[in-house]
Amino acid sequence: MDFTLILVVVVLITGVIHGLDIVYFKGRREGREPGIIIDYSRSFFPVLFLVLVLRSFLFEPFQIPSGSMLPTLKIGDFILVNKFDYGLRLPVLGNTVVELGQPKRGDVMVFKYPEDNRINFIKRVVGVPGDTVEYRDKVVYVNGNAQTLSTSPIDENVAMPPLTEEAIEKLGEREHRIWRRQTQGRDFGPILIPDSQYFVMGDNRDNSNDSRVWGFVDDSLIVGRAFAVWMHWEALLSIPSLSDVRIIQ
Repeated sequence: MDFTLILVVVVLITGVIHGLDIVYFKGRREGREPGIIIDYSRSFFPVLFLVLVLRSFLFEPFQIPSGSMLPTLKIGDFILVNKFDYGLRLPVLGNTVVELGQPKRGDVMVFKYPEDNRINFIKRVVGVPGDTVEYRDKVVYVNGNAQTLSTSPIDENVAMPPLTEEAIEKLGEREHRIWRRQTQGRDFGPILIPDSQYFVMGDNRDNSNDSRVWGFVDDSLIVGRAFAVWMHWEALLSIPSLSDVRIIQ
């Protein structure tokens, strides 16, 4: 079950009990101590409410489970996601209540997987509503224009698979590193992106389950913009590392 949904339910329950205690039960206790349920609700409600507000409207942590965003994000990276860049959204429902901004080309975005909303995905925004996107000969084309590619120095801290090359790609105003196999790739498009939809791809271009497979990301599924890596912890028995704290490009 979705953690946010559980948190919302617990906050509602503890809030209602705490509220009833204030307006009804407190004046009828005649000096007696409150029951354990009321005591726990009174103690936990403010903390849980604060956590809900922070996670829903400000920042939320996530862990990277796969290599689809290599070399930008490694398996085991813990990231922070900005929840208000794309507007304030209702918890669980995802409806925007305050418009603050829209995803831009090149943003690294967390969203609910369109085929199973219980799962969070992270990919890079390649196309926004109204764009025509094509992927041909390992190059992204947006509105007919090839996105700039240049050679990139190899990052020795990330093990690169055989027959893989690294390049620097520019989407919008963002430059970032990508991986692509030195073999024939799968072409896609051109395709026009509808209103309120986004086309996303992984930076590990030939090892990513993305919009080329399951289509667009609807605006209602957006969680937020990933902006920083604050810890790396790949395995349960490994030692967490804070040596690779960085801003996500």
